[in-house]
Amino acid sequence: MNDPYAYQEINPLWSLVDPVSVEDAAALIAGFDPHSIDSTRQFFRSRETSLTDSTGITWVHTAQTALENAVMAGHLKATIRRPAWERGWDEEPDEGEAYAQKVTIRDDDAAQAWGIAEPHAVRLRSIIYRVAPDWKLTTVTVDDVRKWLASRGVRTGFFFPGATDAPDYLNLKHPRYAPRLAAAVNAWLSVTEGSGKSVKDAIKKWLREHAAEFRLTNDDGNPNETGIDEVAKVANWQGAGGAPKTPGNNPPTP
Repeated sequence: MNDPYAYQEINPLWSLVDPVSVEDAAALIAGFDPHSIDSTRQFFRSRETSLTDSTGITWVHTAQTALENAVMAGHLKATIRRPAWERGWDEEPDEGEAYAQKVTIRDDDAAQAWGIAEPHAVRLRSIIYRVAPDWKLTTVTVDDVRKWLASRGVRTGFFFPGATDAPDYLNLKHPRYAPRLAAAVNAWLSVTEGSGKSVKDAIKKWLREHAAEFRLTNDDGNPNETGIDEVAKVANWQGAGGAPKTPGNNPPTP
């Protein structure tokens, strides 16, 4: 049976889009395909079945608010665009609109809109523009979005296709990845008790089994016992040493 909500899944071709509009970036950050969002941006709509759903739409709204605020505060670089039009003979700017003091228009756009070829001539006409940015037209580069997200502690999702949920110190791709630190942390997480051995011995056993994974091997491929012992000292939480006592070894209570 087909998933009725599959239309919300991000089309992999979005990875080819760069720059991307702020509205589309918000949807991608929230984990939804931008084309699955209705033009009102109040719910999702399937273009094939017209199925609608609002579950998760607030995630898109929150992501867009974060993007808009970051752009306006100068924390995220963007190419800001606003809608503008030639003033009608008796038209005055409404609330949120203003006269443009300076207009730069490409030659081909000017020729199409006004029948002229010189952009400077457009300045002689009155142009009204909307002060607030148009987030459908305002664009951000993928690299800038990725840097901004990382600065906010977000390193997973659409803009980080090769990322994992592992912390930086366990991420093999991190530039400051330290194999022995990762080995100590993973050993500490994996070994919960000594199983009749001392905790340190249990940790060393685990490290031997995973030596190649954390570069704890010699040139011949055998475990590096010196390195394993050093890592085990770091991961060992039983500082007193010795094998753990079992209930059967305890003297009877009088």
